[in-house]
Amino acid sequence: QVQLMESGGGSVKTGGSLTLSCIVSGYIFDHCGMAWYRQTTSTERERVAYLSVEGATVYPDSVKGRFTINHDKSKNILFLQMNSLEVNDTGVYTCAAQGRKLNPFGSTCSWDYWGPGTQVTVSS
Repeated sequence: QVQLMESGGGSVKTGGSLTLSCIVSGYIFDHCGMAWYRQTTSTERERVAYLSVEGATVYPDSVKGRFTINHDKSKNILFLQMNSLEVNDTGVYTCAAQGRKLNPFGSTCSWDYWGPGTQVTVSS
């Protein structure tokens, strides 16, 4: 079975940096991509970085230019490098993997795999 486990969260000052790691145990057959999400107490879960199986990346405007997602395939670890952190970046960060399932019309991608999350707190 596939399991994801995040690490690297903590408390930092504004302008600081953190690197989150997500260790992926097991094998995800024909996955569509991987991503990092975050959630605060006052907002719904937000995807802050997406990495497709082809290597393309997608970032929302809120983190674009500051966050970088990458995957160490040899070690099967997903990273989220966060720079120039802001107070609004505070939240629980969770890694996720998007599995692909075949159907008569093609395939469907769904977020089947999630880690438990790690807390990131940014203060001024």
